[in-house]
Amino acid sequence: MAMLDDNETKDATSSIGTGSSDHRVIEDRAMEKRVWRKIDMYVVPIVAMFYLLSFLDRTNVANARVAGLQTDLKMTNKEYSIALTVTYVPYIVAELPSNLMLKAVGPNLMLPTMLTLWGVVTTLQGVVKTYSGLLACRFFLGLLEGGVFPGLVLYLSYFYPRYKMNLRVSMFFSAASLSGAFSGILAFGIINMNGIGNRPGWAWIFILEGLFTVLFGASSYFTLPRSVDKAWFFTSEEKSYVNAKLLEDNTQKDEEMFTWKEVIEATKLPQVWFLAMTFFLDGVVLYSLAYFSPSIIQGLGFTAARAQLMSVPPFAVGFVVAMISAWISDRYQCRGIVVIVSSIFCVIGFAMFLGSKSHHVQYGSLFFSIPGTYTTAPTLSAWSSNNAAPQTRRATAIAIGFIMTNSGGILATWLLGSLSPAPEYTSATITLLVFSAVMAVFGGINLFYLWNQNKKKAEIRKTLTREHEASGLGDRSAWFIYNL
Repeated sequence: MAMLDDNETKDATSSIGTGSSDHRVIEDRAMEKRVWRKIDMYVVPIVAMFYLLSFLDRTNVANARVAGLQTDLKMTNKEYSIALTVTYVPYIVAELPSNLMLKAVGPNLMLPTMLTLWGVVTTLQGVVKTYSGLLACRFFLGLLEGGVFPGLVLYLSYFYPRYKMNLRVSMFFSAASLSGAFSGILAFGIINMNGIGNRPGWAWIFILEGLFTVLFGASSYFTLPRSVDKAWFFTSEEKSYVNAKLLEDNTQKDEEMFTWKEVIEATKLPQVWFLAMTFFLDGVVLYSLAYFSPSIIQGLGFTAARAQLMSVPPFAVGFVVAMISAWISDRYQCRGIVVIVSSIFCVIGFAMFLGSKSHHVQYGSLFFSIPGTYTTAPTLSAWSSNNAAPQTRRATAIAIGFIMTNSGGILATWLLGSLSPAPEYTSATITLLVFSAVMAVFGGINLFYLWNQNKKKAEIRKTLTREHEASGLGDRSAWFIYNL
């Protein structure tokens, strides 16, 4: 994982994006650079690998389909869509309880256990002989993976102040675009193992990628720290500094224990629901492209093997664009603007695919739509995490967002192929174009709402001292400044 640029660090007394003016940390530039770089070195790469494997093991079925899975198991397009849908039902159900359990169980235990077990299930997909066996594997894969993305976002909030979150979330979410690139390269190589052990090439995609997940999951029990205080790579002085920075940012002012009151409070936040709608729409776009890009490219006249390779460049560009956008988002505190612009990228891409009959132009459209949606998703994740507190409220807000994302994933599994026939996918493309435009609209609505709330809070601070403000307000406190 690349190190961060020095100008990403901030003056330790900066109030930009922080939630409180009562807990200023004495500036120490050397310490400032050292602590964040240590977390970037020791935590973010592990988190990124978690998500890369999660996305790879969930979406490699798209590569297996092109390599002959659907034919060998005698599946119709409808049955293939059902197999994808089966993944998302338990996935959605698991997200909220998993996030609420994360702190109690400990992320250093819960996340590696989930990773190791879903690696076992991924591997078993390579030995299935029947459609019903595939359905069983997809169900348990969804159940075990459900809490991963919201759990990783919540986990990073234990280590980073809010104004540093988007770049880090994008650093691990960009693993999803990398997984799209890697899956094409890996599948291209692995399908040449066709016949080894009397197994088809598509089976080896699941077996080899699943076994690697198991090995990495087992190793992460020893490498993933539970919290700042348990981080083996920090000195006691560095632990105190990071905890003080989190307190300054208001991210550590959490309730002592889980309360259902905070779960309910999260559901009352307008920003949660503005973003929930955006999460849903982006989920449809994101998973449509994740699951069907190889099939879309094959429909442009490429062979199955060539389609695997041709899926790599758009996802590689998506990785670069997501990282640049995340740096801009953190540096200039402009989450909403990034969401709007990246949504417009999606609009441009789908308009190109819909409006042209040229296969070159249609392939080129993926260089807009894929970077667009793979930039929108991590930005939404950071934006949601930034603007809810205390911890249970934040965990619930994050989980709601990902429940909506994966609800969009269910629609995506039916939109291309089953409801909109290949290779034109006309009705699906129109739907995705409209959804992308509406994403930009909801991003703008949320941006205006938060700006207006910050304006009202500024007026309250003129007439009220912190000591006289009611306790337990969380993000509704006049001293909690919403990230825009």
